[in-house]
Amino acid sequence: CGPIEDMEVEHVAPEGPDVAPVEEETLFTNLDIFLFSLIVGLLIYWFLSRKRTEETIPEFKRLTPRETSFIEKMKKTNRNMVVFYGSQTGTAEEFSGRLSKDAQRYGMRGMSADPEEYDMSELPRLAEIDNSLAVFCMATYGEGDPTDNAQDFYDWMQENDEDLKGVNFAVFGLGNKTYEHFNAMGKYTDKRLEELGGKRIYDLGMGDDDGNLEEDFVSWKEQFWPAVCEHFGVEATGDDTSIRQYELVVPTDINMNKVYTGEMGRLKSFETQKPPFDAKNPYLATVAVNRQLNQSGDRHLMHLELDISGSKIRYDSGDHVAVYPVNDVSIVNRIGQILDADLDTVISLNNLDEESNKKHPFPCPTTYRTALTHYLDITNPPRTNVLFELSQYATDPKDQDTLRKMASASPEGKGLYQSWVLDAQRNILAVLEDMPSLHPTIDHLCELLPRLQARYYSIASSGKVYPTMVSICAVVVEFQTSTGRTFKGVATNWLKNKVVVTDNGHKATVPMYVRKSQFRLPFKASNPVVMIGPGTGIAPFMGFLQERGWMKEQGKDVGETILYFGCRRRNEDFLYQQELEEFEKAGVLTQLNVAFSRDQEGKVYVQHLLKKNKEHLWKLIHTDNAHLYICGDARNMARDVQNTFYDIAEEVGGLTHTQAVAYIKKLMTKGRYSLDVWS
Repeated sequence: CGPIEDMEVEHVAPEGPDVAPVEEETLFTNLDIFLFSLIVGLLIYWFLSRKRTEETIPEFKRLTPRETSFIEKMKKTNRNMVVFYGSQTGTAEEFSGRLSKDAQRYGMRGMSADPEEYDMSELPRLAEIDNSLAVFCMATYGEGDPTDNAQDFYDWMQENDEDLKGVNFAVFGLGNKTYEHFNAMGKYTDKRLEELGGKRIYDLGMGDDDGNLEEDFVSWKEQFWPAVCEHFGVEATGDDTSIRQYELVVPTDINMNKVYTGEMGRLKSFETQKPPFDAKNPYLATVAVNRQLNQSGDRHLMHLELDISGSKIRYDSGDHVAVYPVNDVSIVNRIGQILDADLDTVISLNNLDEESNKKHPFPCPTTYRTALTHYLDITNPPRTNVLFELSQYATDPKDQDTLRKMASASPEGKGLYQSWVLDAQRNILAVLEDMPSLHPTIDHLCELLPRLQARYYSIASSGKVYPTMVSICAVVVEFQTSTGRTFKGVATNWLKNKVVVTDNGHKATVPMYVRKSQFRLPFKASNPVVMIGPGTGIAPFMGFLQERGWMKEQGKDVGETILYFGCRRRNEDFLYQQELEEFEKAGVLTQLNVAFSRDQEGKVYVQHLLKKNKEHLWKLIHTDNAHLYICGDARNMARDVQNTFYDIAEEVGGLTHTQAVAYIKKLMTKGRYSLDVWS
């Protein structure tokens, strides 16, 4: 109901000769009484519903208007260094936090900032603050794109020619060498800020997630800080003591209705679901189907269908579904046991910096159990800063030295971190188990661990054919580590155990949302399509095939549709064999090419089959305007396939190698060579 002033009531006088004259007008007519009652009723309803809304505002929600000027905030809080992050999976945000925290050890006062939350057109004003510095931790996402939260800042850099004279900056990029556009966002930010007149105070750092991103970052900041000290004439304090960012508060009067139980943003959002659904407000989709795809072998490949009816979620073939997994309960319990902690204690970790936009490291108040189960990453190997901060809790000096050494930038320390933590796949539990003298407080551990991130999967269905169902095709990650432990992928093992209906009759659910992608079928259905997707890389192509079939049924002119699929053995892991053969029979799939790598003596992969059909492929590409799609492993497959297309352009098209590379690049620019790859 809107405000009562907005409601207009018309009193219409009776007209016409048939109306008898009123001898005596009563004070209130029946209509007046009715309208008066209605207005009073509406007022009471409005007042009560407003009161109820006020009562249910969760504590985690920000109640004050957010400051969008980072310059005013820096002036107000006496900061001279701001670290912006472009982050998709949380790593750049974590690095940004570490740099801003380190600042006070080097005579600077830092703050970490999300460019999406601030007015980035104020960057030229940074020169107003003496001895100021802006650092950018920029991850590259997809095919050289900015992360979602850095998109507006990227647009601003492209569209504006502001003068950044007097603005000091440094950039650390996060990328992956297996991708075509390695560290594109870091490189662009570094180059563009200099073009606009900014002063680079230290060289661009480039982290490679295919190698050792943590080591790259530690090595860069080891050189970055001395450069900062030299540029601003400040000195490192030499103080290596741990700096807490959050304080532990254990509330005495607990209203359990105000305690977070795994929600990402709004309290009770899983009980009362309200669209739109996104990263901060995922939809609880019920699991309609969960079946194993492979007939035999030592792996578990699965197909899941998530029911999204009633959610208003729309998706297109080629989009990604993000799911929020839950950690293994046995790991959570064991951590609690080792640390002698009551996991059901309700706690709140509150930022000691009252001006920070980030009030808590995860939704609070909550319990340690919920934090370790839903909010924190306890499965991946801990980063060096976590080991450094934890070292103070080791009672054995040898353990303390080992932890500090692994956190250092010395060659010996880096080597030890690589072998003892990364190669051995030791998670935080394994570190605690293998260092019995290490006994940190559980609240400090929860402060240090990174957030558990959503996992993305290429959707294996078409939104036009199945508008109320999102399909996932995935392989369960599970292997033995060198310490004899079993490493289990968080999301895939959790999904594997999602039985459609549980023992108590409840339907299994998965918190999810859809993320749009650029991996799209051609606008014209008559364009030929060549899809290359070995293993679970077939996922988006199941959606493509469903859609091409649907178009055919609509009577559209659908071009050639060719699939190159690869797996180990025909009788083991030929995924969606029945469906693919049916598509072929119906004429939706013009050509089905399958490489069974282990069914014969010499291994055969998709690139070998592409080479076999090189003449036909070149005609499709060069003459018929075909669109090429590659999905799957970035490290080997995508690179090998690209090299094969260079060979085809040279051998059949008569191009030189340089021309062939330029030709494929041009296809990419035109959106005719699309990649959906992971490493």
